[in-house]
Parts: sequence; C-alpha cells; structure tokens
Amino acid sequence: MENIAEFFGNPRLTFIEGDIRRHDVLAEVFKTPYDIVYHLAAEINVQNSIDDPRQTFERDVMGTFNILETCRQTRTPLIFMSTCMVYERSQSETGIDESHPTKPASPYAAAKLSGEALVLSYYYAYQMPTTVIRPFNTYGPFQKTNGEGGVVAIFIKNQLRGLPLRIYGDGTQTRDLLYVKDCVDFIVKAGTSSSALGQIINAGTGEDIAINDLAKAIANGTGQIVHVPHIHPQAEIQKLKCDARKAKRLLDWEPKYTLKQGLAETTEWIRENPDL
Repeated sequence: MENIAEFFGNPRLTFIEGDIRRHDVLAEVFKTPYDIVYHLAAEINVQNSIDDPRQTFERDVMGTFNILETCRQTRTPLIFMSTCMVYERSQSETGIDESHPTKPASPYAAAKLSGEALVLSYYYAYQMPTTVIRPFNTYGPFQKTNGEGGVVAIFIKNQLRGLPLRIYGDGTQTRDLLYVKDCVDFIVKAGTSSSALGQIINAGTGEDIAINDLAKAIANGTGQIVHVPHIHPQAEIQKLKCDARKAKRLLDWEPKYTLKQGLAETTEWIRENPDL
C-alpha cells in the first residue's frame, strides 16, 4: 500500500481492494468503463507456487479467466503480464526470442503459460484486443527487499546493512536485468500500439550478467558473498538473456538505462527508504 500512498487524494486514481477470484468484486470494478486493462495480478513467488500449487492455479489461471470474461463482456482491451520464466533453458548468445521453446518448470511458470494461452484464445475466438508481454528480470525502486523481492533489491539492502549477500547455487546463472522505468515504458507502448495485438512480446536489455558478478558489483569490495543451497533448483533457468528485437520492430521500444545507472538509482532509493 505504501508504494502508491503518494497518489491517494489524486482525483485521477480510484483504488479498489479486492480479489480477482471473486466475481462480485470484478462486477463492481467494471461498472466504470476502461480504455485498457493491464493484468498484473498473480502469485509472484516461485517457491510459493511449488509449496502451494492450488493457490497459484486459482489466482493465476482462474483469476485470469475471470478478468478475461469481464473484459469480453465490456469489450475492454487487455495486456497480460507474463514472465521470462516460461522459457526452456538456453545457451544462445543472441538471446531468447519469442519463438524459443517454453518449459513450465514450476507451477508459477505453468500458470503463466496457461494465462497466456487463455489470453490469446480470446483474441482468436472473440477478436478481443489482447497482448501477452514477457519482461525479463525487472528491478528498481519500490521493489521488495525481503525474501519475496528481486535479487537486486535484496543484495543492495544487505550490502547497505553490512549483511552477507546470499547466492543460491554456484552463482553462474545469468539474468537480463531490466530497469523498472524501461519496463514501464515497454508496458505502456505495448498497450497503446495496434501492432501489438495478438502478439507475445519480450522486453529485456540483450545483455546478461552472472549472479556472482552482480553480487561483486553491488558489494563493491565491502560485502561478504556466501553461497547457499538452491531452494528450487528444478525451476532454475541457467541463462536468461533477452532478444527484444520484436519489441523494437513492433513498438519502437528499446531500453535506455544501463545496469550501472539502474543500480545507482535503486541503491539511492533503498538508502532513503530503509524500512520498505
């Protein structure tokens, strides 16, 4: 709630707290007509999905179905936030594009793939304006710095507190780190371009970094780096590097922030908001 506190009181914001599994909540929400729906509601923790797959299915699959049905009844375009975690492992140096094979290595990934299929089925069956987007590893200000947060936010908070930077596994796994401002720009463009309709579109920088090297960059010689057993090795993707040429072609989108710039802004925000 604190992430959106600054917007309360703004007449352009209406906030409704509810659950997308509840039809009465959605009926209330959609009493107002919308230009577009950005569907980001989901279980975000891979380990939670492994521990409790039923809840993940109910939230991510049935919840998505409920939203799609409501959008179909109101003819509201929908952008579905998926994830790079749906992809099969790859060693490609050019990066993973949208035609790369998928592999649901966790209930989280399976639920996202199911949501994608539902969303695209409504495009083909009902001519409903829908788009699937697959951002790679997004990071930046306002990201959680606890166990459910992203690796960048957790590393930075621990470094600022003088705590160890804990790496799951051997740390050779790589990630394509997309700064949040670039991700938001991508999401907005995907929702405002007719060329995106019926498409699956990646977003990433086209550069990956090993978690070991990320930890070293954040620790900057002052932090202790430790390796611990992986909590869900079966769901790990060893190399995540995005091929975002489709986003450039369809949306004229490409990232503007370097990793160095993004880490600097994120560090400053976490330093100024130590309790979030």
